[in-house]
Amino acid sequence: MTVSVDDFKKALQLWGSGVSVVTTCSEKFGNQGMTVTAFTSVSVSPPQILVCLNALADTGEGIGESGRFAVNILTDAQQEMSNQFAGGSSQAQRFANTPWQLGGSGVPVLTESLMSLECTVVEKVRAGTHWIVVGEVQYSHCREGAPLLYYCGAYRQLADS
Repeated sequence: MTVSVDDFKKALQLWGSGVSVVTTCSEKFGNQGMTVTAFTSVSVSPPQILVCLNALADTGEGIGESGRFAVNILTDAQQEMSNQFAGGSSQAQRFANTPWQLGGSGVPVLTESLMSLECTVVEKVRAGTHWIVVGEVQYSHCREGAPLLYYCGAYRQLADS
C-alpha cells in the first residue's frame, strides 16, 4: 500500500529546509525564476548540485532551452522575495522587484541572497510531478547573512547562539 498524498505532505513538513530561488535566462523566455526547497549537493568533484522543479512551472522550460541556471539561497530577511518567486506575480514583476545582475554564465543572480551557484545542466530527469535537474557549478558567490528556513508550513530563522 502506498502512502496517501496528504500523509506524505504531512510527513515532509517535518523536514526543515533552506529556501532558494532558481533563476535562468533564455532567448525564448527571458528572465525566469521560482522558489524551491528541494536543493542539495551531489558531488564535490566535479562540483554538482541538484534541484527539483515542478514540471508545470515555466522556469523549467527556460532551463531546458538555455542549459543554464542559478540557485540563490535566500537570507532570513527575504521572505517576501520567496513569496514573490513562488508564483504570486509575473516573471517580469519578480525581477523588477528584486536586486539582481547577470552572472558570469549569463543567468540572473540575486545580489542580496546569502549564496548563489551558477550551473550548467548535466542531466534532467522526470520523476513524478517534477524534474530533477543536476547542474555542474561554474561560479559561486558567497555573501554575509543567515539563511531563511522553512519548517511545518512556515518560515523560520536560526536561533541566536
